[in-house]
Parts: sequence; structure tokens; C-alpha cells
Amino acid sequence: MAKRNKQSLIKTIVAFLFAGILAVPVLMGYLTRQTATITNTLDPAAAIKKFGFYFEEVSKKSGVNFVHHSPKLDPQIDPILPQIASVGASVSVCDFDNDGWNDFYVTNSCFGYKNALFHNQRDGSFIDVADKMGVADLNKAGSGVSMGTVWADYDNDGYEDLLVYKWGRPELFKNDHGKGFTNVTEKSGLPVWLNANTAIWFDYDGDGYVDLFIGGYYREDIDLWHLKTTKILTESFEYSQNGGRNYLFKNLGNGTFSDVTAEMGLTSTRWTLAAGAVDLNRDGYPELIIANDYGLNEFYFNEKGKRFIEKGNSAMIGLSPKSGMSVAFGDTYNKGQFGIYISNITEEGILLQGNNFWVPIPDKEKVLYENVAGKNGIEAGGWSYGAQFGDLNNDGFIDLYVANGYISGEKGTSYWYDYSKVTGGNSAIISDLKNWPDMKGRSQSGYQQNKIWVNEGTGHFRNVAKYVAEEETFDSRATVMADLWNRGVLDVIVANQNNRLMIYKNNVDLVNHWIAFELEGVTSNRSAIGAIIDLYWDSKLQSQVVTGGIGFSAQNQRRVQFGLGKGSKVDKIVIIWPGGTKQTVLNPEVDKIHKIREI
Repeated sequence: MAKRNKQSLIKTIVAFLFAGILAVPVLMGYLTRQTATITNTLDPAAAIKKFGFYFEEVSKKSGVNFVHHSPKLDPQIDPILPQIASVGASVSVCDFDNDGWNDFYVTNSCFGYKNALFHNQRDGSFIDVADKMGVADLNKAGSGVSMGTVWADYDNDGYEDLLVYKWGRPELFKNDHGKGFTNVTEKSGLPVWLNANTAIWFDYDGDGYVDLFIGGYYREDIDLWHLKTTKILTESFEYSQNGGRNYLFKNLGNGTFSDVTAEMGLTSTRWTLAAGAVDLNRDGYPELIIANDYGLNEFYFNEKGKRFIEKGNSAMIGLSPKSGMSVAFGDTYNKGQFGIYISNITEEGILLQGNNFWVPIPDKEKVLYENVAGKNGIEAGGWSYGAQFGDLNNDGFIDLYVANGYISGEKGTSYWYDYSKVTGGNSAIISDLKNWPDMKGRSQSGYQQNKIWVNEGTGHFRNVAKYVAEEETFDSRATVMADLWNRGVLDVIVANQNNRLMIYKNNVDLVNHWIAFELEGVTSNRSAIGAIIDLYWDSKLQSQVVTGGIGFSAQNQRRVQFGLGKGSKVDKIVIIWPGGTKQTVLNPEVDKIHKIREI
């Protein structure tokens, strides 16, 4: 569903409805940009020499021919179906059989189409084993369609389990020691229906079991295939409160979960699109950041596992209502501090929300953050969905990949003008499907290239997409980073709405060193979700965190990888385990994957 803030709405309405002929150049400029192409100016060898890496798209070569399909919904939705059914392409990474090689799971979102679990064959190829493992045929009438997945070892038996969140009933699958999966939803305590676009695992109370957050989008009483009313859309493009409820489920340690949402203070009903958790103040309890559509984001501080307190306004995060679609964490300055990246919408001449990157400001009295996306060069993304940080060239500074594109319809067309006529109305007009003009196959912020922003070593970024990858202008949604070939290199997978999955094999200049860690909790949760690694090398410090879902409808590899640049020695790492205990490892060997168990 599309998004606007008040200031941009006013500008758009004035430009299109009252400026008359003056609006024509703006619109024509948009259409020209929409159909423009970008050509590479460097060849692969030159790109590797200049930027340190080059992406080769290898999905078909790797045996992956997966295509995502959007849902077909109630016929009353048909005129704007591309907007309503604009999400569902997702990807999550997990070594589900513990063979030391990353596998990945992707979703379909239409009845009759199956999800896929691609098992790494260790030779550069992948085989879909979802049918054999019992996690393929999940999109059915009566139970809904898949929107995304997240992995975690919820029962601490040493194997990662799978949660599939849906427009429908969420489904939980226990991993049977890598041999198959058992659907344990019935006894889990999860709700029978919600329209979710995000979920993350994290241990909010530090008891050694991962808990589960699921974010609602449309209200949970809405069945999108059988509408009882056409008033299902947002009431406002600034401060909407009529979205689905969020859920926080406490893991009881016996295979069941308890709904603790209200008692933990997470009762808002905004339109949640993404979430992330990280222990920002390092007290052993992770904070929760929620990116919301049609309004303000939410920044919850964890009060020692007893309650979450929303501090977005006081911390200066989310003061301006935007279209939050993704959450990612990055120590871009190598200061041992996490910045918070939240993607929004930028369409030159139409809507300039800009992506946000919130970094902490030293203040003894209170928590305070500053948005530095503009001055760091990572603000103007496009219609930005998934975003991920990772060191793509192993130079010791983390980079940023952002997925772009909303609806790529007929080239040379635009739905923005009709869109502006509705968004200028009151809540009764905006919220009712009947008031929205038929899209008739038109585009809206389509045919956009993804951004590949390289950290120049100062925290400032440069977009190098046209130099390091072939141009792709699909409507990208989820993106993940993972070392798919165990080379010490971060590859990228991108899930595209109504299009094929892309695998970008990263060809890196081998002059740079790297190091990676696979953590196993003992007192902490077995997946070590929430653990922070501080790495000290060459008079530098960089921090990374093990996440249980991050970005948009995505989950990166569990393994944590650092680029070291020319540094050939690591002084030490300090692991802050969930719960706050610390473990130090001195002089770990570089260019190697280390398995570390909590002591």
C-alpha cells in the first residue's frame, strides 16, 4: 500500500491539482526517469580493482529458478490489487541441517504456489527440498498466504526451527534434526489469524529462550479474500492508528508461547512493516525498533525485561511521519555503536521522504539520536524496501544494500496523479477501497535500480550499483547477505515481487582479509540471537550483532563476518552474550570461520 506524509501531500496536491500546466514538466520528467536505463561504465575486472568487488548474477547457474507470485484477493480489491498485494517476496538464510553451509528459504504468496527451501550442495548449486522436508505447500485457502519467515532454535535442541508469518495463520515448524520439519502450530499458542508483514526472534527477558515478535499490518479481523467491508485501508497518511495489532509472545520453554503484548507495553495499532532488536545500551536486554507505514516509527527501550517504554520522540527518532519499511543496524563509523537505518520513499519531483540513519549523540542526561542519512549519502534510495549492512569488499567498513521499486506497470504511465486526488481526502475517503481510481496497469515508482552504497571509510557512502552489477529494475522487496560458498565473502540474495529470485555471487579482491564467527549459546539462547561481537584489530573497533530477523521480510546468515582490510591480525574479540555476560577471545586466526561456545 502506498504512503505519504502531510507536507509532501500538500505539495503534491498543489502541484497536480492547482498548478495546471506547471505540473506537466514535473510529471513528464518523472516518466522520462522511469523509462531511463543505466549502463555500466566499468567491466568486472575494473570494478574489482576500483571498488574491491563485483556482483555476478548466478541464480539459474546455481539451479535456482524460483519466481514469486502475489496473492489474488477479494474481487472488490481488483482495481488497486497491485498496491494491496505489493508484498510477500521474502528470503531468510539458515543452515537448517548443521552441515556448515548456508541454505535459504523463499516464499510465494498465492494459493497453489509453493514455498522453497534451497539446500546448499557445496558445489555452487542448490536443490529445493521444501517438499521433502514438509515446508512447501503452505499457501492454501482457509490458512492464508506466506509473507515471510524467520529461523531460531526456540527449543534449544541445536537445530534451527522455522516460523512462517502470513496474511492468515502463522505456522511454526520444529526442525527434526535436519531430517524434516513437524508443524507444531496447533499447540504453540500462536493466534489463529493475523495479517503480518514482519516477525523477529529475540530474547527480550534474558531467560535463555528466544521470544517472538509479530507485527500486524491490516487488522486481524480482516479476511482479504472475503471482505465484509471495503473500509480496510489506512485512515491517515501521517498518524494512522487503525492497523493490525502487534504481538509479543514469551517462550515458556515447553514448546508453547504466551501472549504478553499488553503487559509489556506494545499495544499500538499502527501499520507495522518491519522490526529489529539490538541491545543499544548494553545492559543485557535488547531494545525493539518498529518501522511503521503511514506515520511514526516506534523506539522501545527495554526496562530489564519487565516492560518496553516508547522513547522515539524523546530520542528524536520518528518525529516526522513517514513510510517506514525496513530496519537495519550498522556500526558505519567503527566506533562500537549501532546506527539505526529505516527506509522510506524518495521519488524526485513527487515525494521526498528520504531514508533515515539514526546515530547516537553523546548525552549524559538522556538517550539522543541524530539522523545523518543526508550528509552520509544514504538518504535518497527510491521506493525503498529491504536494507542490509555488510562489508561487501572486506575493507573493514560496512557497506549498505537497499532494495527499491514499488509497482512496475506499463512503461510510460504513472498512477501518481490519481493517487494524489485520494490522499488529499479525509479519513473516510482514504480508508475506503471504493474511492480509489482503477490503476489500469499503470506504474508507480517502478523500474528502479537497487542501491549498492560503499562506505568510503569515513561513514560517508557512494552508490556504485551501476559499476559493480548489471542493471536490474525489478520490484525488489527482501534482501539478505550470506556467505553462500564459504569463501569469506558476503553474497547477496534479492527477492523480487512477482518476479524471479536473484543470487549475486560476490567476486572480491582477495587482497583484503576477513574473519567470521558462529556462536552457540549455553546459558543464553542456543542460537545466540542478540549476542554482540566487538572486534579489535589494527587500532580499529567494529561491532556487529546476531539478529533473529532484520531488514524487510528477511533474515541474514546467523554467522557474523567482519572484513579486515589489509589487517592480518586480530587483537581480540569481546562477545556480549544475551543477558550481559562477556567472553573474550585473544588473537583469533584471520581468514577463518570460528565456532565459539558460550562459557
